[in-house]
Amino acid sequence: QVQLVESGGGLVQAGGSLRLSCTASGRTFGRYAMGWFRQAPGKEREFIAAINWSGGSTNYGDSVKGRFTISSDNAKNTVYLQMNSLKPEDTAVYYCKFGLSVATMLDRGPYDYWGQGTQVTVSS
Repeated sequence: QVQLVESGGGLVQAGGSLRLSCTASGRTFGRYAMGWFRQAPGKEREFIAAINWSGGSTNYGDSVKGRFTISSDNAKNTVYLQMNSLKPEDTAVYYCKFGLSVATMLDRGPYDYWGQGTQVTVSS
């Protein structure tokens, strides 16, 4: 089993920035992918970004393109989400996901693991 620990959430004003971190431990693979999702009250979980083990493949949801950047540190088994130009509509619980590839990040698979989520609140 893979355990995911998230940090970096909090309260910020509109236009501000936050950097989320997610560190994986336990049974990890030499090649894997990690991603970020978010869910606001009354809405379905939304895909934000994903990155593969080498950092050579990334994917972003349309709502955050140009504002958010995903990156990783393989030595630390950690993925980051740099969030800039935050808007009130970015307010949500952000979840880290462990998977096998960027291409299948939105699919359900036997090696999917989720963090418990971290709250991001953007005030106007």
